[in-house]
Amino acid sequence: MTRKFFGTDGIRGRTNQMPMTAAMALRVGQAAGAHFQRGQHRHRVVIGKDTRLSGYMMESALISGFTSVGVDVVMVGPVPTPAVALLARSMRADLGVMISASHNPFEDNGIKLFGPDGYKLSDADEAAIEARLDHEPKLVAPCDIGRARKIEDARGRYIHAAKATFPDGLRLDGLKVVIDCANGAAYQVAPAALWELGAEVVAIGVSPNGLNINDGCGSTRPEELRKKVVEEGAHIGIALDGDADRLIVVDEKGAIVDGDQLMALIATRWHRRGILRGGGLVATVMSNLGLERYMEGQGLALVRTRVGDRYVLEAMRANDYNVGGEQSGHIILTDYATTGDGLVAALQVLACLVEQEKPASEMLRLFEPLPQLLKNVRFAGGAPLEADTVKSAIASAELKLQGKGRLVIRKSGTEPLIRVMAEGEDPALVEELVDSICEAVRAA
Repeated sequence: MTRKFFGTDGIRGRTNQMPMTAAMALRVGQAAGAHFQRGQHRHRVVIGKDTRLSGYMMESALISGFTSVGVDVVMVGPVPTPAVALLARSMRADLGVMISASHNPFEDNGIKLFGPDGYKLSDADEAAIEARLDHEPKLVAPCDIGRARKIEDARGRYIHAAKATFPDGLRLDGLKVVIDCANGAAYQVAPAALWELGAEVVAIGVSPNGLNINDGCGSTRPEELRKKVVEEGAHIGIALDGDADRLIVVDEKGAIVDGDQLMALIATRWHRRGILRGGGLVATVMSNLGLERYMEGQGLALVRTRVGDRYVLEAMRANDYNVGGEQSGHIILTDYATTGDGLVAALQVLACLVEQEKPASEMLRLFEPLPQLLKNVRFAGGAPLEADTVKSAIASAELKLQGKGRLVIRKSGTEPLIRVMAEGEDPALVEELVDSICEAVRAA
């Protein structure tokens, strides 16, 4: 079923434009609240947010929606997305809501929904909620309106849970870590967790003002982190995105390490310890062919899914894998979390650094990636991928690759973008093919 509002990661868009309006947030609260009223108990939703200015507006509207259909609200303030998933489950809530547009600029916002088990909603649940948006909600009697309250220990609960994933007997003493929190949801919890585990912490991107989330910082803009790591003589740098479910690492020389290398590191470490399940890891079609070849060389499998951490998680749960994620840095470790968690994944990387006593530049380069190029083309409407000229450009590129590389061309599930990726042995050819397809998309 085609979904009108839900993309690959909830509902997302520019604030004060459909679907990211206060009126829409109120309706989503009513629809989701009504959908999850199962059983006779008092119903509860946990609502968290990142640091965007529009978070206040969206939070208030969601609270109005949920309480109007008889659902109590627990507000936890600015916390990472995985914290909301954790709290929804641990507090026996019927639903968890994260108000965030992840790595997008502050002008955007989004609504991510988690079920009572802490997992993102299924397609069926999202379709059912969408169907309710087309009908007037059934409002409760005045005496049954929900109550809203804020709890102050949410961040402490999450810090404790994240630290508990770090291996017993290990400490970060003597390790200098630069962490970039993207002026986002983890600006308090991530530096605190690292410091409590013994690290010397240099924190940047920890001064949110509502407008600077992901602005020249975080996992999608790690340039400042790279400089800071070298300036400080740090052992490693960690970059999170706006809602802290994504991780990118910088080694001591300032080189960027993406999610493919990090997944390879964690999976092989867990394999050596005998705790890797599934015989490999799950990644998307965007992961580098070098990762696939490396895993095969270790006697392990790489299972690919369509793009979106929700699809990675579905494959992990269906086949009992406990390591998976995306090249972009969404890393899911189901032994510890029900969704991507940048801090928890970073702690696994830091555990390897402590155990191996090698420089990050040596430890984090497990395979040589094939030349890969990704470019985005923004479009205003229509279906450019259906144009004959675009189809012809794609067919021509596939012919030139002659089976020695890969093409992945897709519409983004979170932004009005066409993403064009090519991978192959010849970097000049890869660039030529990406540019030719992008030009065809623009013309269409």
